[in-house]
Amino acid sequence: MPKYMFEGTYVGDGVKGLMQEGGTKRRDALAEALKSVGGSLESFYYAFGYYDVLGVFEAPDDASAAALSLLINSTGNVNVRLKPLMTVEDIDEAAKKTPSYRAPGQ
Repeated sequence: MPKYMFEGTYVGDGVKGLMQEGGTKRRDALAEALKSVGGSLESFYYAFGYYDVLGVFEAPDDASAAALSLLINSTGNVNVRLKPLMTVEDIDEAAKKTPSYRAPGQ
C-alpha cells in the first residue's frame, strides 16, 4: 500500500481544539479518518518549527489520500501537506528509465 508523509500546521480554532482535546485525541481522529478510506496511521509526531504535526500513513491510492487531505484542509483548522513516499527500490527503477526532455531555451 502506498505511503505518504504528512506535515500539518494548526491555525485559528485548530490550535484551541488541540489545547482543549490534547494530542492523543487528534492522533486518534486521524487514525479513524484513515480507516474510513481503507488506510492506516504508521507514525504521528508533534514538533517545534513551521509544522506542528507530522507523520506517515498508508492509503490504498492517491485518490484516497487526496480525499483525506481535502477534507482536513476544508475545516480551516489545519493546513496539511502530503508527500508520496518512495522506496529505495522505486528510486532504483526510476534511475533505470531514460525520459526525453528539452530544457527551456534549448
